[in-house]
Amino acid sequence: MNIQGVVAEGFEPVKDAFVRNFEVLGDRGAAVAVYRDGRKVVDLWAGAKDADGDAASDPWTEDTAQIVRSAGKGVAAAVPLLLQQRGLLDLDAPVGSYWPEFKAGGKDRALVRHLLAHQAGVPALDQPLSAGEAADGTTGPRAIAAQRAFWEPGTAHGYHAQTFSWLLSELVLRVTGRTLGNFLAEEIAEPLGLDLWIGLPDTEAHRVGRVAPVEPPQSAGSLKIRPKRNVSEAYADPDSLTRRAFAAIDPQPDENDPAYRAAELPASAAIGTARSLARFYAATIGVVEDGGRVFTPATTALAGRELAAGPDRVLVVNTRFGPGWMLHGPASPLLSPASFGHPGRGGSLAFADPEAGVGFGYVTNALAKSVTADPRAQALVRALRASLAQAR
Repeated sequence: MNIQGVVAEGFEPVKDAFVRNFEVLGDRGAAVAVYRDGRKVVDLWAGAKDADGDAASDPWTEDTAQIVRSAGKGVAAAVPLLLQQRGLLDLDAPVGSYWPEFKAGGKDRALVRHLLAHQAGVPALDQPLSAGEAADGTTGPRAIAAQRAFWEPGTAHGYHAQTFSWLLSELVLRVTGRTLGNFLAEEIAEPLGLDLWIGLPDTEAHRVGRVAPVEPPQSAGSLKIRPKRNVSEAYADPDSLTRRAFAAIDPQPDENDPAYRAAELPASAAIGTARSLARFYAATIGVVEDGGRVFTPATTALAGRELAAGPDRVLVVNTRFGPGWMLHGPASPLLSPASFGHPGRGGSLAFADPEAGVGFGYVTNALAKSVTADPRAQALVRALRASLAQAR
């Protein structure tokens, strides 16, 4: 395997794990990056640009970007916290104070923090949307506003797999008059020099590889938790909230479709490089080299604050959420309890650990069946943990 990029002294275990991901765990094209105390210490890529392509004729390059599915939720979560930091949004205010139509269907007591922590009670829609409706910017928010809550907001939590797109996008639009993708581009990505998009510009489409499903080796491992009813069983049940949450867009959209990639769907269609994901998270916890920072220390502390924990009504495992981020726990094996970030269904992972001073990003075009944990991402995190332990 021809691994490209750089690794700082002491972080060689991350490179070894990255190589093993290709040799043993089924990766086809991928990249991993790590920032430590604002400085890039790992930046690696390998394989084919397209999951169904050939590494010799069309390799993954330094500038290859990839769709990261739900890892985009963590990127999008920075927008409301930045608005809160600037005094434009109150996390303890009712969502309806910014978006009056949202009060319908038993959601009048839903607070902004409930929306961010997957407690809003609308993880699914009674009438799923087509890919075109999901992307048009108006049908999704209208459907969410009219939807009756599946539980009283704030009393439980369940992963809003697809509906998080319309919840967060409409909230940001109502507060700022700008789309979430535009705000991210102008206020975060451009100042930090990030190749990170919610709504891929036509000018960057040539950089993005094709994704495809992959069956991981049977020896690759699996979630170590053993719920009474696992995610696969729940997903197979058409009447389950799990199935309905993931099928809020039906039929399942083609993630290689340029129109889907251009849509501003922060819950599922964010696109970026591993390098930019790592740099983004590094900037949420400190100052990055040749750049600045996103959050004040107070906002960084808020990012890792637990808002919801326990049985997840959609993922049917115990999960923990902060204001938009998945927190350290059995279903998100990061570095320390202070970590905050988000996995992407199928493999990608990005997070920050303020205690370790780390920003991490991993992206892949070979999408496995994992929902909240992937053996390849876990292997990289374990290697990073070992590297940090040796450095002490």
